[in-house]
Amino acid sequence: MQTFPPSDLVINAGFVLITDELPAPADFLLHRFLHVQIRDAKQSHCIFLSVSEDFDRVKTVASKATLHLVQNAKFKFVDFVKASEASPEKTTGDADTRLYNIINLLSLDIGAVKAAEEQTLVILDDISSLEWLGFSPLALFRFARALKALCLKSGATLVIRLHILDASEPGHLFRLLLQLCSYHIEVRPLASGRSGAVSGELCLHSGPCESGLKSRPLSRTSALQYRLTDGGAMFFNKGTSEGVL
Repeated sequence: MQTFPPSDLVINAGFVLITDELPAPADFLLHRFLHVQIRDAKQSHCIFLSVSEDFDRVKTVASKATLHLVQNAKFKFVDFVKASEASPEKTTGDADTRLYNIINLLSLDIGAVKAAEEQTLVILDDISSLEWLGFSPLALFRFARALKALCLKSGATLVIRLHILDASEPGHLFRLLLQLCSYHIEVRPLASGRSGAVSGELCLHSGPCESGLKSRPLSRTSALQYRLTDGGAMFFNKGTSEGVL
């Protein structure tokens, strides 16, 4: 039986960087992290920082996996753009200020969760769109570094998804974030193209700041393949078609 992500990657991983490509989006994997955190972990909490997805879609996808988020005390949805523009002080609204409004907001939320002795997972669904909105790679790197420091201080796990537009040239922001991560999950399309039986594959690489989990890396030659269904993703080893949730 194959499952992903393993529980220790959700609970004790530090900073997990997820990259995906247009033919193989990793939305399903963000929802898998959310599902494992809320359904499988005791005394858990998840903060979902959304740049691209609205709450209705997150709620709908979760409900297909019998995970109900409405009025769920374990889950908090944060609209990134709105939250970044909200500040108790009158500021110039520059990029750094907007990003650090998020840090200030999260420090309060994570502090409250830590006081309740709950394990926190923070998901940032789409850092790439922030770059497309005009934030510089350096500003986003500093933001991710501050976010990671906040999470590490509170014992929380951080998951950030980055879109790769060109696999041969992943970009400056990717190289910066890779320096920070504990683990890098690479979601890739099949070289032969998508089929009815296999939607794509994923690899798990140790990052420079590896936290010593029991989970073994998955190289490209031993990548875990997956098939997307209405109820979620099914995972299986290469060369097999009998996937299990």
